[in-house]
Parts: sequence; structure tokens; C-alpha cells
Amino acid sequence: MLNALTGEKLAIISPKVQTTRHRIKAFLNGDDYQIILSDTPGIINPEYKLHEKMMKAVRSSLEDADVALLLADASDNPSRADEVFSSLKLKVPVILVLNKVDKCGADKLAKARTFFSSQPYGKRIVEISALKQTGTKELLQEILPLLPVGEPFYDPEELTDLPQRFFASELIREKIYELFQEELPYQTTVLVRAFEEKNTLTKITADVIVNRESQKGIILGEKGTMIRRLGTQSRESLEAFLGRKVFLELFVKVRPKWRENDLYLREYGY
Repeated sequence: MLNALTGEKLAIISPKVQTTRHRIKAFLNGDDYQIILSDTPGIINPEYKLHEKMMKAVRSSLEDADVALLLADASDNPSRADEVFSSLKLKVPVILVLNKVDKCGADKLAKARTFFSSQPYGKRIVEISALKQTGTKELLQEILPLLPVGEPFYDPEELTDLPQRFFASELIREKIYELFQEELPYQTTVLVRAFEEKNTLTKITADVIVNRESQKGIILGEKGTMIRRLGTQSRESLEAFLGRKVFLELFVKVRPKWRENDLYLREYGY
């Protein structure tokens, strides 16, 4: 949804759950408005310190928000989303956003709308397809009247307050979610060690961090096939994002239990 509203790929996407780990702020500027969109990790019950850091990002976003957008999959069982939404203590106006309306039939969509409209947080409902970029104008029309009047917080030319090296690490991590299965993507993170903009290209050096030695072997693959594949696909994605040639170096490092280690988590940007 963030990508659909801004027209830029700021949030990585994956069919796997818990893809988003960081709070990502994006600025949407119009002739007479500036909306600061704050994309957060999905709400989960923390199982380790990384999860706790992710949920802290969610809480801080809710504390300083003027409007809460609750995003639900229109094709999914609505009671699953309701279990999460009902647990939130929201003190701001709420818009329930039904996404993926292109994936479900009219009957299922009608049932979802009926269910959510009967909930305390379901007074405002907007149906969108982030993939097809439909319903986004209607969503903006619902958001704008709920925002306070004031001066812009950020330069209208800026799209986000995050550095390019952050997005570099995220785009590499996205490819890990695409290429590797089961628990491996959840036990992996990416740390960009160097981001140098040269005359003809951008040179990026990054560490792929895993939990166990066996996972390092999977990332590398037989005779290095998987790390080369990861590097190629990541480089292509980075070049599309940066709009220039990229030289990418990837190294695989084993950091046992990094998801439970405060020192590692701080180093990796959590």
C-alpha cells in the first residue's frame, strides 16, 4: 500500500509473513497537503528480542499518529484480523483498508465489509488493490479531512528520511525471502558495510548475517551458486532503485542467536 500511494518502491514485499521489520516513513506531497505515512511491521506476539524491537516500532507509530490505517486482506478470514485490531487501544480516527480486492469475489468482499462495519473500528472502510493501484484516490480522500492543519514537517522534494543504504539492505533482504524457503529468511538479516557513490557506479559491500553455520552453506549454495544468484538479483533490483550501475559484494557471516543479542540488534539497525 505504501508503494502504491507514493509510486515508489520503499517497502519490500513478499508472500511470506513478517517481511517488514522496520518502521518506514514516506512523505506524500500534494498542492495543499503533506501526509507522513508510517509503515510498520505486522502485529505479532514477540518470541525473541528482534520481535520486541519490531513491536516497539509499532507502538511508537501509534503514539504519534493522527490517523490509523488498519490494513486487512479482503480475501482472508476477517476474524483473524479482528483478533489483532480489537486488541489495539487506538485514540485516533481509524480507517479500515480492505486490500487485495482484486483477489476475492464480490460475495467474499461483501462479507468482509459487513463483518468489519459491525466492529467499533469499522466506521470508515475503503477498498483498494495495492497491486492494481485502485482505490488509492478514495483512500486519500478519507485521510485528508482527518489530518490537522499545519506547516509541512519535511521538504516537499523529499520522499523519506531514511538513507539509501537502508533501502539497499532491504532490497537484498527481499531477494533472500524470494530465493530461500522455510525459516531461513526469518533468521537472516543484511548489514551494508560500505555504500560508495563513484563517478560511473555505486559500490555496495554487504554482510548477510545468519544464525548457524549450516545456514551459511545454504546461502552460499553448491560451488557458490546461490550466493551468485542472490548477488545478481539483488544488483538488478538495486540498479532499478538507484537508477545507476551497481557493483555489489556480498559476504556471509555467522552470528549465533543474533535475534536475541542487543548489541547485534543495534548494529543491524533494530
